[in-house]
Amino acid sequence: MTSGWPLLLSLDNSPVSEQPLPHHSGSFSALGVSRRDCSFNTSILHLAQGEPFEVDCSEKDEGRAHFFGDTRFRSVNPVVESFDLVVNTKRLYSLKSEFFEEVPLECPKQRSKHLVWWGATASEMLHNNNNTTFSTGFEISRDCGNLGKPKGRSRRRSVQFDDVLREEDARFIYINDPRRTNDQYEFTGNEIRTSKYTLITFLPKNIFIQFHRVAYLYFLAIAALNQLPPLAVFGRTVSLFPLLFVLCVTAIKDGYEDWRRHRSDRNENNREALVLQCGQFRSKKWKKIRAGEVVKICTDETIPCDMVLLGTSDPSGVAYIQTMNLDGESNLKTRYARQETSLAVLEGGAISGLIRCEQPNRNIYEFTANMEFNGQKFSLSQSNIVLRGCQLKNTGWIIGVVVYAGQETKAMLNSAASPSKRSKLEIYMNRETLWLSIFLFIMCLVVAVGMGLWLARYEDQLDYLPYYRKRYFTPGKDYGKRYKFYGIPMEIFFSFLSSIIVFQIMIPISLYITMELVRIGQSYFMIGDRHMFDSSSGSRFQCRSLNINEDLGQIRYVFSDKTGTLTENKMEFRRASVNGKSYGGSSLTAEQLLEENISAATTQKRWKLKSTITVDSELLKLLHKDLVGDERIVAHEFFLALAACNTVIPVRTHDGFSSCTDSQIFEDVETIDYQGESPDEQALVAAASAYGYTLFERTSGHIVIDVNGEKLRLGVLGMHEFDSVRKRMSVVIRYPNDAVKVLVKGADSSVLSILAKDLGKDDHARRSATYSHLTEYSSQGLRTLVIAARDLTEEELELWQCRFDDASTSLTDRAARLRQTAALIECDLNLLGATAIEDKLQEGVPEAIESLRQAGIKVWVLTGDKQETAMSIGLSCKLLTPDMEQIIINGNSENDCRKLLSDAKAKCGLNLSNKGSQYLKCNAEMDYLQRPERKEEVPLALIIDGNSLVYILEKELESELFDIATYCKVVLCCRVAPLQKAGIVDLIKSRSDDMTLAIGDGANDVSMIQMADVGVGICGQEGRQAVMASDFAMGQFRFLKRLLLVYIVHSFFNNVSIDRLEQCSLFCYLYFCAYHCCWYSGQGLKPSDTVTVSKTLWCGV
Repeated sequence: MTSGWPLLLSLDNSPVSEQPLPHHSGSFSALGVSRRDCSFNTSILHLAQGEPFEVDCSEKDEGRAHFFGDTRFRSVNPVVESFDLVVNTKRLYSLKSEFFEEVPLECPKQRSKHLVWWGATASEMLHNNNNTTFSTGFEISRDCGNLGKPKGRSRRRSVQFDDVLREEDARFIYINDPRRTNDQYEFTGNEIRTSKYTLITFLPKNIFIQFHRVAYLYFLAIAALNQLPPLAVFGRTVSLFPLLFVLCVTAIKDGYEDWRRHRSDRNENNREALVLQCGQFRSKKWKKIRAGEVVKICTDETIPCDMVLLGTSDPSGVAYIQTMNLDGESNLKTRYARQETSLAVLEGGAISGLIRCEQPNRNIYEFTANMEFNGQKFSLSQSNIVLRGCQLKNTGWIIGVVVYAGQETKAMLNSAASPSKRSKLEIYMNRETLWLSIFLFIMCLVVAVGMGLWLARYEDQLDYLPYYRKRYFTPGKDYGKRYKFYGIPMEIFFSFLSSIIVFQIMIPISLYITMELVRIGQSYFMIGDRHMFDSSSGSRFQCRSLNINEDLGQIRYVFSDKTGTLTENKMEFRRASVNGKSYGGSSLTAEQLLEENISAATTQKRWKLKSTITVDSELLKLLHKDLVGDERIVAHEFFLALAACNTVIPVRTHDGFSSCTDSQIFEDVETIDYQGESPDEQALVAAASAYGYTLFERTSGHIVIDVNGEKLRLGVLGMHEFDSVRKRMSVVIRYPNDAVKVLVKGADSSVLSILAKDLGKDDHARRSATYSHLTEYSSQGLRTLVIAARDLTEEELELWQCRFDDASTSLTDRAARLRQTAALIECDLNLLGATAIEDKLQEGVPEAIESLRQAGIKVWVLTGDKQETAMSIGLSCKLLTPDMEQIIINGNSENDCRKLLSDAKAKCGLNLSNKGSQYLKCNAEMDYLQRPERKEEVPLALIIDGNSLVYILEKELESELFDIATYCKVVLCCRVAPLQKAGIVDLIKSRSDDMTLAIGDGANDVSMIQMADVGVGICGQEGRQAVMASDFAMGQFRFLKRLLLVYIVHSFFNNVSIDRLEQCSLFCYLYFCAYHCCWYSGQGLKPSDTVTVSKTLWCGV
């Protein structure tokens, strides 16, 4: 929405209030409606200039609607008052929008006057005195003259970020009362079962599954026909051998695999854990644990089920777990027990209460629940639950209540394989099988017609011809003299069926199982290849899908993520911009810093970093000067924000006595290592520690920071963790002098838009210098973050604390409400500085990309980084070369993008009016032949940002982007969202027959991996979501070179050589020709055993 445009609140039979919005175009990142207790659907709307949106929302009950907004580019005050209105339908219009996310919300029933606050502008809407309510549409529009449906594009791109939990859908867990919990609800036990069969069900179930293949039903019908006396071309017993052989081999393989699953399940279910029974913890087998029971886990033990923490051996309620078995991450995670329950557990009090939690789901990164304990009600989140399969580390013991058990645990729900895909070779085989079936029918029909014509001519001579069916087969007076004749129509029919039996070899019975065995063999060699073993992470190559091995030999497009895929995702702090001045490039280390900060005392507890961090000497001196000006204060708050605004865990280990100098000895020196889910956060906290701001202790309620030898204890009042909508995180801390600050860290596009207005020339100069530093850092391929802060008044704190507590305990749309609450404090910030982190390239990435390019495979990089950062990494990995001519598309509107695309097509020499038709559904060869020749063969590189893709990924502009992108040698997409990555892959899949491969390492790459024909996951630092969604997994990007250019090229040709349908066709053609010489008798020309062996081995193996 644009400043000066009206915000219209329109209802039928009601006044229309018009007020201008106090902000500029694009200032919204979200606009929405929150409701509470009754079912209601609405939307969060992402706005961008130039695009329309329309959202229809319906509700069943009366209720309260609360409008709110998030900000993106400029500071916009959030809604601070509620708009209370009873309506039946609601329509939200904007003539210029980007896309929307559908988020179901809810509201309570309430009547009051209708008041909306937006910034400093209020719009009051009155209802009549008899409390009658409005029951018609509600509109928000820019154009006061157009209250109807906006014209223009109506294509909607929706993403659901939040799982909504209604009260009636919540699961009730009564703590330490498993009988009441399980009597009221039919929960599963903790026994797991990964096997498919039992001794009773194995035979019928396995046969039923195998006969899902239509080909097997075909061969079963052939064997059944051969059992009929008039159609017994081959021996009845021998004709069953091929089908039985295939069924038995498959059954033995499935039985062995299932036996191994049974053995693994038995070992897992019979493990033991301590369960609270009759006031004491007693040993109990895992399979007998039920929801609602209280379980105690000791250090280094494995969690038997999903549990909400009640208490730990640490008085602060903190516990450290390792989730390697769940998501592959080796870093320790922090989980907390609520202080209310932790104190009760430590004091040995009675443990009872009620937990309302969401239904079982696969999301291992979120948990929504609340707890009633000792008359108090408080929220539970993902930080309060430990999941099955995790291990307890660096903690003496934990006590928790079981909320999910057995098959309902998140680990078991995530154990399912990724969706099955069909290879192009299999599709080709099915198509060829269909054509062969048609050809088989034609040949049988020709034989049947030939038999009819022959019988019409020689019907009277059947008793004298030795080539026809005999009537009597037992010795007697008529033995061998007379023939049974069924009439010409029936004889034709029998001849047709006999021909099917004889020509059945045209469709080889063992081809399918042979293909499976070959794929298993290929996977065995790939998994055992030591050249594709990553020693740094200890990960081997994984084949998670055996159906598409051969497709890897036909890949033409590779879509790759950058961070963690092309780079190591091991961050190192390199540069910093503090108070408008850039720092970085010194040779001092953290150990030298430690020596400089040694106090006169010879025996006191000290620390040292586990890793070596280089620091800037000038910035280090600034932090140790006795200054009281803005320069010293800003630098202090900058590093304090780095140490406090994160979720990193300090892990301290004692090294005993350590000598730092000849005369000074530190007693009980501690080594500090930082564990966290984000490598960026770990690098920033380690850098702050190197500069003298050491995060020493973290609990759910406070943190302790060692500031140059002095302990500073800060109270943590609340934290808004990073999410993909806000692209920032913030923490509210209270200083020892009761001052309250909010510290914010996030992407530059997110934080710079919520800074306070310029306060003067100095502030303007500081911001301009920071902007230039950000551009400089990005051009060097560094990852940048912006740091900001502001003081909170008691009124602001009270308002935020009230809404934060309400949102964090909500079971309905908690994430959206927390984003709304964060907007209360994430505004009018003071800029502190910016950081620059280096993410080094993985070993062998440039060589791999060059080899793939020489093999004719196009590599596209899709990243969320800034354009400058992406281009710098592109040059480093040799994706971009200095001789390439770059085409940059970074428009801010549809018209801008249309013009940039037209200029790009002209630069490529493409026909401007072609609309992409010459490339639709064309193969690589035709694609190359139809491209126009350019006067100068200069390679082109297309660079496009995510904002442009919002406008381009539409029907009109998609074809133009396809033309340009397929013409260019390299495509680099920056600032792209996860769904935009999938949209780019779909662009190639839907408009060409080329095979696509997507490779990534994080959760934001899952949609891209699943969209591509072949998905590859990297076992990296960001969990296992990408691996779990992939078809193949590997440890490093460089292994893709060996996979595509060595193994799978050979595998494809091997599989094609196995597909010997033409051999079977020739074999049948010989039979068909021979039938003309034996008067279409339908008899076999070779012994039955010879035919059986040949069609099983020669045509199938």
